[in-house]
Amino acid sequence: MICNDKEAIDYMVEEANTYTKDGRVADYIPALKVADPDTLSVAIYENEKTCITAGNTEETFTLQSISKVLTLALALMDRGEDEVFSRVGMEPTGDPFNSMIKLETHSPSRPLNPMINAGALAVTSMIYGSSVDEKLGRLLAFIHELTGNSSIRYDEKVAKSEYETADLNRSLSYFMKQHGVIEDEVEHLLELYTKQCAIEVNCRDLAKIGYIIANEGKHVESQRPIIPLHIARILKTFMVTCGMYNASGEFAIRVGIPAKSGVSGGIMASVPYGVGIGIYGPALDDKGNSIAGMRLLESLSQRYDLSIF
Repeated sequence: MICNDKEAIDYMVEEANTYTKDGRVADYIPALKVADPDTLSVAIYENEKTCITAGNTEETFTLQSISKVLTLALALMDRGEDEVFSRVGMEPTGDPFNSMIKLETHSPSRPLNPMINAGALAVTSMIYGSSVDEKLGRLLAFIHELTGNSSIRYDEKVAKSEYETADLNRSLSYFMKQHGVIEDEVEHLLELYTKQCAIEVNCRDLAKIGYIIANEGKHVESQRPIIPLHIARILKTFMVTCGMYNASGEFAIRVGIPAKSGVSGGIMASVPYGVGIGIYGPALDDKGNSIAGMRLLESLSQRYDLSIF
């Protein structure tokens, strides 16, 4: 049981933290440059309570690409699989998360999967709502329900910073609009997307969401279904095949846990029918994943035999 192994968890965090010197915080989003690269914290849910933590698990950070998992869940509940996957594919890509190459070279010109930026933009455009505020409000309400934390909001400074530097995402959006993948006004879509990426959580929040996805989409305390079982399975599958950017294949071999990272340094992991893990370590590797967080998950997987393979 992980819950009874606090000393080992503390040691693994301390060991993984030595890797932060080899990473760097995201600097292409100005508001993320202020993060302390030496930070590393983890929360692990193994039942209805946080069973173990290490580091400052109350420190908040923005979801960034981890939000792609949540918007996919919401869009699938809103629109159904047929419509969502008529606009977004299901295949991994070896290209960077913000690449346009596959959009230009594949026919039809649709994103390969929901975990790259183009796919996430298309998925976000499918969330029901008549305005940016309504769509964002529905997403936040969904996150509040998952975490039990109604204080979660988005960071206005980070959202503004991302919106003002979103030229590549604008290009992806206009390309997809030209090819009929998205129908929204591009600037409205970018406003929503940058706000969704700027939603602030802590490790405990992430671990609780990861636990729910791991355990058939059921609420941690009440066991009431929040995410339908078949959608929870889809989420875990994409987390395995595409969740760690273009390091997903190596991560599957070394760690073998469904996980999704974000360039703020967050990682959410879901061990099927097991634990939920939330990690924050803002020093990134060259793929955009938390360098110490990756090492910590590898250590956890090996010690507790968490790989699904």
